[in-house]
Formats: sequence, C-alpha cells, structure tokens
Amino acid sequence: MWSNISTAPFLLTGFPGLEAAHHWISIPFFAVYISVLLGNGTLLYLIKDDHSLHEPMYYFLAMLAGTDLMVTLTTMPTVMGVLWMNHREMSHGACFLQAYFIHSLSIVESGVLLAMAYDRFIAIRTPLRYNSILTNSRVMKVGLGVLMRGFLSLVPPIVPLYWFPYCRSHVLSHAFCLHQDVMKLACADITFNRVYPVILVALTFFLDALIILFSYILILKTVMGIASREERAKALNTCVSHISCVLVFYITVIGLTFIHRFGKHAPHVVHITTSYVYFLFPPFMNPVIYSIKTKQIQRSIIYLLSVHRRP
Repeated sequence: MWSNISTAPFLLTGFPGLEAAHHWISIPFFAVYISVLLGNGTLLYLIKDDHSLHEPMYYFLAMLAGTDLMVTLTTMPTVMGVLWMNHREMSHGACFLQAYFIHSLSIVESGVLLAMAYDRFIAIRTPLRYNSILTNSRVMKVGLGVLMRGFLSLVPPIVPLYWFPYCRSHVLSHAFCLHQDVMKLACADITFNRVYPVILVALTFFLDALIILFSYILILKTVMGIASREERAKALNTCVSHISCVLVFYITVIGLTFIHRFGKHAPHVVHITTSYVYFLFPPFMNPVIYSIKTKQIQRSIIYLLSVHRRP
C-alpha cells in the first residue's frame, strides 16, 4: 500500500475554460475579499474600542466577525494565487490543513449563530435576568465550546487523508482544498470519510438550524404576549440582524448541498460559483447587515469617522 503513495502536489483549479479571463475574474474577487476584511475588521475594532458594545450580544458578534475573517484568510491566498499567477500546485500537508480550517470554521460559524440565537432568546424571554445569566465568563465558555466543537469534530475525517495513497488524478475542482474533493482522489477505502461528514452535518448544521428555529418560535410566542405594539416591534427589531445572518448562512448551505447532491448534470462552473458564494457571501453580508440594522453599531461607526475627520 505504502509504495503506491504519490507525493506529487495537488493541482488547484480556477474557472475551467475561462483561464484567459482569470485576471478579469480576479478583480471582483479581490474587491469582495478586501470588503470582507475591512467590514469584519472594523466590526472587531468597534466592539473592542467602544465600551457601550461590551455586552454579550456584541461579544457573540465579534466571534462571528472573527470566524468570517479566518475563513476569508484561509481561502484568499490560494484563490488569488490561481487567478493572478496561475499558481496551482499545493503540497499534501498544506492542502489537508486548509481543508481542516475551511470545514472547521463552517461548523464554528453555525455554532456562533446558535449562540447568538440563545443570546436573543434570553434577552427577550427573561430580560431581567439577562446579565446574570449571560455573564462574561459564561459567554467565554460558550465561545470556547463552539470553537472546540468545530475544530475537534473535523479531526477524524482529516487525519486519514495524510496516510491515504493518491494514485489517481491530482487535479482538484476548486482553487482551495475541500475534504470531499481530496477524498475522491484517494486509492483507498473511503467509506468512513463518506459516512462521517453526513452524520456530522446532521449533528451540527441541521441540529443547529432546528434549535434556532425552535428558539425563534418561543421568542415569537413571548413577543406576541407583550401588550404594547411599540414594545413588540422593539423586541422583534433586536432579532432582525441575527435572523438575516442566519438566513444568509443557511440558504447558501442549502444551495451548496442541493447543487452537490442533485446538480450532477449542471455545468461545472455552476458548482464552482456556488462554492464561492457559500464562502464569500455570508462573510461579506454579515457586517453590512449589522451596520444597517443595529443602531449601536451605526453610532460607533459615525463616532469613529468623526474622530478621524478632526484636524
């Protein structure tokens, strides 16, 4: 078995058939990447710098922004390397590490959105006990739990990739490494690597989405019990940003899943584009949503801009 192992690097793929246009395609990609870095970087700076944002809701938002930054920094070097310089080669170790971070951070993002739903649930169901339930130490424990779930759950499927023999084609279908892509190139029994991710997705993305949905049913029930229409609107308004981020994330997850499962006859460029939308759209939209919908964030941005304008 060991004699079959090929050490030839994997070859990343940009947009097949559109190689001549890669330099043009790189322009919107670079613009989106820079926007994601600036948007999420600004959110993190505001939450750190503005003491009025030192609340559980914004700590969870900082976790979301941090996760989005890490996802972007994980995919950006190889995507831009392929589009700008046609740098396609990637060593096995670097490829498996990139796949590990990409998939782990997706589970972390789902976990952070679940934690944010818990935050909104406590804020609306038991507002008087909000600060005593969501203490700083409890927020840290929740954040640590979300991180550990994401990074530990991806160890079992990624580790076998290091000892699988690769004797087939070394060409990957994206400009970054994904577990399902690399797994298909292995000349070994990959049953575990096929089954484990399905179970993992069910226990993370699917279960998280169900709990988020259930928490909002309970939130809605509580809000409908508030006598004042203004108070009802105010309570629901605090959830709009989170609901928007949840929809953006899970709609892209569902879209990607459907394309991979049922779009076998769809053009390859559709598969590739859907993957890029999944990895770039949520990190791009999350800062935009919170900047538009959250008054405290708006105030902090205005204050930041006014301070920098002063002579």
